[in-house]
Amino acid sequence: MIDNNIFGRKTVFSFEVFPPKKTSSIETIYRTLDELSDLSPDFISVTYGAGGSENCSNTLEIAKRIKLSCNVESVVHLPCLYLSKEEARGMLADFRGNGIENILVLRGDRIEGRTPAGDFLHASDLSSFIRAEAGSGFHLSAACYPEKHPESKDVLEEIHNLKFKVESGCRHLISQLFFDNHVFYKFVENCRLAGINAPIEAGIMPVTNRAQIERMVSRCGVMLPEKYKVMLEKYGGNDDAIMDAGIAYAVNQIIDLVSHGVDGIHLYTMNKPQIARRIHDAVKNILAIPRDCPAKAS
Repeated sequence: MIDNNIFGRKTVFSFEVFPPKKTSSIETIYRTLDELSDLSPDFISVTYGAGGSENCSNTLEIAKRIKLSCNVESVVHLPCLYLSKEEARGMLADFRGNGIENILVLRGDRIEGRTPAGDFLHASDLSSFIRAEAGSGFHLSAACYPEKHPESKDVLEEIHNLKFKVESGCRHLISQLFFDNHVFYKFVENCRLAGINAPIEAGIMPVTNRAQIERMVSRCGVMLPEKYKVMLEKYGGNDDAIMDAGIAYAVNQIIDLVSHGVDGIHLYTMNKPQIARRIHDAVKNILAIPRDCPAKAS
């Protein structure tokens, strides 16, 4: 189980992976996991997308592989909007039976043409349910949105909803991707002023092609700083150049975040371990410095 005390000792470093597409074998991700585990992350989270019970099965198998074969803590994503309480009880039993102790509770995206189950309308409903069913048997994490969730009215409503998640039992927060660190710093400040004291990991996505960033901006409503737009305009037509530029931008983000005392870095790997390794190798010495170690004046 994730030990929350770790956030007081070091800058936590973690990864996110996703199950392979239906057309691919689950074996395709095992080499990725082996390469990522070589980088000694504090945990690896596994997404749960569309696909029903089959997808849940893949998520569970990958999470087991991470914990048992890679010797790294695993976190399973659990979206709840289309989940009944009975289904949730079954999943908790499966997690417990397979040694999975960490859950990222999510509402999940709305699916056009599909009616929510009605038992869990918010992530906080699921975390309250898990606490009632399992007590402290699971370590619960939740998502947060520095630029607010697309359905939130404003940042104040976002902070208000986030406080519900923490009060319902979520002990650790992972942010949506962002490209402007100042937005993240302001968000963390607002969280602390609101009495949200849970560790907040910064979600970083190294964008490696123009189509990827355009999807992210459209889907998540993420703001692009002017310097990012300039980078995209200059290198966006060259796949190798934009990959190098995207990795360099992510590295610079991480250096700045760690310098400002961020609780952790959560890297959205897109199942590309070679990119994760390049970033890790560039920042590993920075991550190794204890969080309570003061900066020395030159």
